[in-house]
Amino acid sequence: MRAPEDITAWLDAGVREAGAIRTGPVEVRRVRPWGSVLRAPTSGGTVWMKATAPGTRFELAVYALLGEVAPAHVLIPLAIDDARGWLLLPDGGAPLGERFDGAPLTGAMAAALPQYAELQRAAAPHAERLVDAGVADMRPSMLPQRFEEALAIARRWVRRAGDDAERATVARLDGFHATVAEWSERLDAAPAPPTIDHNDLDERHVLAAPDGGLRPARFYDWGDAVVAHPFASLHLPLGMAEPGDVERLRDAYLEPFGDLAPHGELVTTLELACRLAKIARALVWHRATAAGDVPVAWERAPFACLESLLGPSPYGAF
Repeated sequence: MRAPEDITAWLDAGVREAGAIRTGPVEVRRVRPWGSVLRAPTSGGTVWMKATAPGTRFELAVYALLGEVAPAHVLIPLAIDDARGWLLLPDGGAPLGERFDGAPLTGAMAAALPQYAELQRAAAPHAERLVDAGVADMRPSMLPQRFEEALAIARRWVRRAGDDAERATVARLDGFHATVAEWSERLDAAPAPPTIDHNDLDERHVLAAPDGGLRPARFYDWGDAVVAHPFASLHLPLGMAEPGDVERLRDAYLEPFGDLAPHGELVTTLELACRLAKIARALVWHRATAAGDVPVAWERAPFACLESLLGPSPYGAF
């Protein structure tokens, strides 16, 4: 697919500003309701352009802020167009998921997660700035309200396409408000202040260092990001880990927070944050699919996220 002329012209200008020239065609790599990704070769290496949708335009502000407070752990944009929601990034190399598998991948993620925690701690004083820039507010005090918003979305989907079992699940969720409120209050009083939560943190979105090593690891694709309790970020990587790897990854991530509370308290807080993270995941899925023309499984995803709230914690009992 050929890139639109205005995008090509803007990309070329950004490449020239970086001291290079484009050496091949601009390739459209992915088109989604929440944004499009393009790639182009240049004399200075491959560049990537992201054209965000209105609902994910905040990603530009995330890159700008993290470039200030944690520049070693993000790709520094070559150009940003706030008005049009366009972002031009240098190539960051292959993500960990393309470089490793099995035990080496677990080791690479265990090396990356404490660095991600350090990024979160650096960004925490700027949480309000991120919310003001349009990053969704999933701080613990907001989660009872967000639960109601997500539940309304699930109800609409079940009325339109659900079966008897799914209608029964919504009825159970209707009685879950007090539990969500109690969990949210506990998380609000727990160690570690709110900060950026990548909200899709897996091996696809972690890059090795420019020299191929694991320090500094860099984190990219912030289009699902929210402001939340930091430990909510572990919901996805722990949920994808092999059972025998969960404790290793969890403890590697928690190590930079060790000055805030005893390890056992941090573990309990992490379990609570990961449980409540399902509310944010439901709303982010809804934002991604609201434009329509998406697979049916994606339309069901907000309901599935809330349904999982009713099950046991996969990370232990609390």
